[in-house]
Amino acid sequence: MADNYEIIPVPTRILTIHDNIVEAIIEYGADKIGPNDVICSAESVVAITQGRAKRPEDFEPCFLAKVLSQLFPSRGSIAGWNSMQSLMDVEGKYRVLLAVICGFFAKCFGKAGVFYQMAGEQARLIDDVTGTMPPYDKHIVYGPAHPAEVAEAIKLATGCYGAAIADVNDLKRSCVLGVSKGVDPRLIEKILIDNPFGNASQKTPICIIKNYKK
Repeated sequence: MADNYEIIPVPTRILTIHDNIVEAIIEYGADKIGPNDVICSAESVVAITQGRAKRPEDFEPCFLAKVLSQLFPSRGSIAGWNSMQSLMDVEGKYRVLLAVICGFFAKCFGKAGVFYQMAGEQARLIDDVTGTMPPYDKHIVYGPAHPAEVAEAIKLATGCYGAAIADVNDLKRSCVLGVSKGVDPRLIEKILIDNPFGNASQKTPICIIKNYKK
């Protein structure tokens, strides 16, 4: 699907809590944005600029967090004590516990994904350490707040056709968290499936889908 669209990565400096994502897009991408384009931002960068990154030592994992974290694959985002505690802090420890129990029994009957359906939105959005760009690879990063509102703000400020906030990785997982009005999130997910973002040394956490509106 992405072959039908030109995708332009937008290089930036490392964006931090001191930045505004809308202002950063204008600063680095204004000369590349057209009225028929859709601007896409990696969700972790939006979250970082919103101050939603915390160092692991800021957490005090409880006994339940230590136990439940061991039930998840070691490469998962909530497999660590601190990342599991971060989830419990925002979604509630009893909600997470109930989701683990229900998820276990659902898997016994061949149904997957129940835990992530029940544990709250942040269960699938939290990035554990190494999950994003330096220096925030040493942080636990929550998913962004109000992604649809951020997308609308980007659209309004830049004059583009639309905007999207997306969570995409190199394992062909593409999930749009919020879009401005008129943008099809499922189509954006297909366009971004090959992950045009570069959150490490590339420093391209923003990309532009040219001529989305044809």
